Amino acid sequence: MKIHIVTIGSPKLTYAKLGWDEYLKRLQHYHSVRVTHIADRLNNAKHIESVAGKSYRVALVIGGSQFTSPGLADFLDKRSMEASEVCFLIGGPDGLPDDIINSAQITWGFSKLTFPHDLAMVILLEALYRASTINDGLPYHH
Repeated sequence: MKIHIVTIGSPKLTYAKLGWDEYLKRLQHYHSVRVTHIADRLNNAKHIESVAGKSYRVALVIGGSQFTSPGLADFLDKRSMEASEVCFLIGGPDGLPDDIINSAQITWGFSKLTFPHDLAMVILLEALYRASTINDGLPYHH
């Protein structure tokens, strides 16, 4: 499956850089993953639109639909059957532009809690990795 992760900014804190690198490496064992970090100053709908292209878009927003880990695994499995790239969009500290949120096929919220931007980026990769191990029947999930 092709996954494109688009983030506004990149992990800056040491723990987040380490977590990002670790889970990206793990996730790449299961999927073709590409990453685009967009500078905060380019956090506009037109630029994000051009980067995301025609892929299936998942906008990460507070208040979006929530998944269990097995539910996310099912979601990924269904998307892989469609053979199109899935683009996960994670905004900066101020979120994503409304036009991008409205054009997404689905919105996803990790929790009712608010997380620091750096931590949210790591949570995204870990959640995708966990779902991928579930789909592969591996014990990481337990």
